[in-house]
Formats: sequence, structure tokens, C-alpha cells
Amino acid sequence: MTDTTPKPRITARPLLWGPRSALVLSIAAIGLALDQATKLWLLFVTDLPSIGRIELLPFLDLTMVWNYGISYGLFQQGSPVGRIALIVLTLAATVFLWIWGARAKDRLSAVSLGLIVGGAIGNGIDRIAYGAVADFFHFHVGTFSWYVFNPADAWIVAGVAGLMYDSFVAGPKEAALQPHAEPDEKRPVNEEVAGGNGSRRTARDGGMPVSERGIENDEDR
Repeated sequence: MTDTTPKPRITARPLLWGPRSALVLSIAAIGLALDQATKLWLLFVTDLPSIGRIELLPFLDLTMVWNYGISYGLFQQGSPVGRIALIVLTLAATVFLWIWGARAKDRLSAVSLGLIVGGAIGNGIDRIAYGAVADFFHFHVGTFSWYVFNPADAWIVAGVAGLMYDSFVAGPKEAALQPHAEPDEKRPVNEEVAGGNGSRRTARDGGMPVSERGIENDEDR
């Protein structure tokens, strides 16, 4: 007896390049370009390190700060070993995020991962080029003062927020809206349709086509 039940097709998951990799790469490249262009302008054209502070709005200043840690000044590492460790960590995180992006199934997660990758590479370039990350955006309202940050930090935060939204809000909603597939009716294993003449063989008829069985019965009469 032959089992005619269709076997599920197993497809290999992409490792370095997938359906959304081009989108991840585009977003990462745009974010990286904006981050580095802003930093180069403020460092070498505006000369913010010499000026120190420029007031843009009542609640927004450009304040030059060299960050030896990660985003928003966390985990300060002033020693060469600490800086190298952060660079290696950035490279490892970038590879992990890129593989994740190659397996992304929707645009929101791909865009979010692209933002994080672009931000991580942008801050990594700063650590290699300057030994620290250039931060300069400073929001403050009254006595409230937010961390000094840069565009790369903003991309990373936006990317993490996008992934959280996709995981806890957008993903469950999309899954709930998808119609549930009804199970297909299985044809009996002992029945098969012969091609061409439309004759049908069954186990009850001894495996003989219906048309041939009719002819044989006529001859026996």
C-alpha cells in the first residue's frame, strides 16, 4: 500500500542574504551616511569641539561630549582594552543583527534591524577613528536634562522600539487576522484514478479498472 500523503517541504533558512536583506542594507546605509555626515560637519566644519556649545532651540543644544562607553554614556571604558572590547562587541552584534535581518519576514522588522545596524556601525567607526563616540544633541526642559546623544543612538533606539512593537503588537495582530486553513479531506489510500480514460481502481474491485471489469462481466454472461 502506497502512502500518497504529501510530505511538507523543508526549506533552509537564509544565513547572510534573504528576502529582506536589501531593505536592511538600504536602511543601514542611509542611517550610517546621515550619522557620519552630521558628525563630520560638526567636528570639522562647525568645529564644535572648540566652541563647546551651540544653542539651537530653548530645549535643544549642541554640546560636544566624547563618549567612551555605549549609547547615552553607559558603561564608560576609557582604557584601550575597554575600547577594543567595545569594538569587538559591536562587530559581533552587527553580524548577529545582519543574520537576523536575512531571516526577517516583514518590513517593520527589516527597517528596525537596518536602523540598529546603521547606528552600531556609525558608533563603531567613531571608536576606531577617534577613540570615542562623538555625542552632541542635548535635550533639556527646565530642570530636566536628557543624555547627550548622536544620530546613531537615535537610530538604535528607534530600531529597538520598532522590534518591540513588531513582536508584541503588530505580529500578534497580523497572526489573529490570518484565516485558519481548513484541513484537506484525505482521499482513501486504496483508491487511485488512472490517467487518460477516467477509469477508477479500488481495492474492492481487485485493483481492476471499472471499464475493464465491465467488459469481463459481459464475457462471463
